[in-house]
Amino acid sequence: MDSGNLFDLSGKIALVTGASRGIGESIAKLLAHHGAHVIVSSRKIDGCQAVVDEITKAGGSAQAMACHIGEMEQIEAIFAAIAKQHGKLDILVNNAAANPYFGHILETDLSAFQKTVDVNIRGYFFMSTLGAKLMKNNNGGAIVNVASINGVIPGDFQGIYSITKAAVISMTKAFAKECAQFNIRVNALLPGATDTKFASTLVNNPKILEQAMAHVPMKRVAQPDEMAGTVLYLASDASSYTTGTAINVDGGYLIG
Repeated sequence: MDSGNLFDLSGKIALVTGASRGIGESIAKLLAHHGAHVIVSSRKIDGCQAVVDEITKAGGSAQAMACHIGEMEQIEAIFAAIAKQHGKLDILVNNAAANPYFGHILETDLSAFQKTVDVNIRGYFFMSTLGAKLMKNNNGGAIVNVASINGVIPGDFQGIYSITKAAVISMTKAFAKECAQFNIRVNALLPGATDTKFASTLVNNPKILEQAMAHVPMKRVAQPDEMAGTVLYLASDASSYTTGTAINVDGGYLIG
């Protein structure tokens, strides 16, 4: 690590899930820009490869690996591949998420409930356990969980999603507490409203957007690139004494 540049990630292997677009894509590109070899992952390999091509064209190092974090077999397979190819993992960014249901909490069906829990809680949990085991064998690392401000204040008509994101915040603290002895730091990013396809229900509905922006002091939606800098900080030596924290990047929404 370059002592003159706390954000230097040269020689680091980073895995970013949900990285074929949106916040995950921005994170992958920024980590690569700062020297990490980035494994760009999401359910479909084509979208990942497109991001890899952009990273390599810009002079960075990256590769694509498909993984649906709602499927345990795929989680186990990607870590087996990383161990075989690289022998280590330094940075894990759990960003992939599911939000299949937008509506009143009382109308949540079992399918939507299960899919959201399988990806957002079970997926993050076992990505973290397998990732941390690789890090433990290599003298440490950094895990960053992308949660949401909805984990602090539930979003309207986003009940089960909000519940799972609250679980991610708690999970972050639990892993941070138990993995500190292995020099593994675990922190969370809590994005506010961000202009992504994932958040299109909010961003593309003028009435809902106006109501949401009434509670955001900065009076605008974030761009995906505005989330990546916090992840760079949490993944780098700049945050060497930071663990178990959740950083709000929300334009001031949680100020109230």
